[in-house]
Amino acid sequence: MFGNRLMTAGVTAVLLGALAACGGGHGTAAAHPGTAAAVTASPSPDPVRGIKDTVRHLTRRTTRATRPRLVRRCTTGTRQVRHTARSGSGSHRRTRTWYTTEHYQNCQKVRSGTETYRKELRPERWCVRLDDVNGDRKRDDVWFRVDRTDYDTANAADAHARVQFIPLYPDNGC
Repeated sequence: MFGNRLMTAGVTAVLLGALAACGGGHGTAAAHPGTAAAVTASPSPDPVRGIKDTVRHLTRRTTRATRPRLVRRCTTGTRQVRHTARSGSGSHRRTRTWYTTEHYQNCQKVRSGTETYRKELRPERWCVRLDDVNGDRKRDDVWFRVDRTDYDTANAADAHARVQFIPLYPDNGC
């Protein structure tokens, strides 16, 4: 008994270690909690290189909105349940029937007024515009959506400096 528990605990520890090592990659919502909740696309595996043109930070835009407030309302009740038991065989077969009262509860979500909340109109975004993307002199003024660390790196770089990062959304016209 103790050996099975010990083995289960060991397997669980190994799995948790493997999941922790794999989680929280570059540009995911886990890397920056609360900032990239609306970003669901995975970053492209290929890094992008180019000459820094400009950077843009679009703040999160919200508004107050109302929605129906749903509450859980339950009603209780009882119902008669029929039970039967058969005994004997042939012409001596008998059926005995009895009834019991069963209590039940029926719960539903019903509307009860309204509630206010913050509706997100635009998620927070960090964008970098590059010239000479991947060495192609014809690809100028291309916007890339990046995570905050890549934005900070590009923002700190000098004007027309060479930068490299992994975009979240390539060519999205940020």
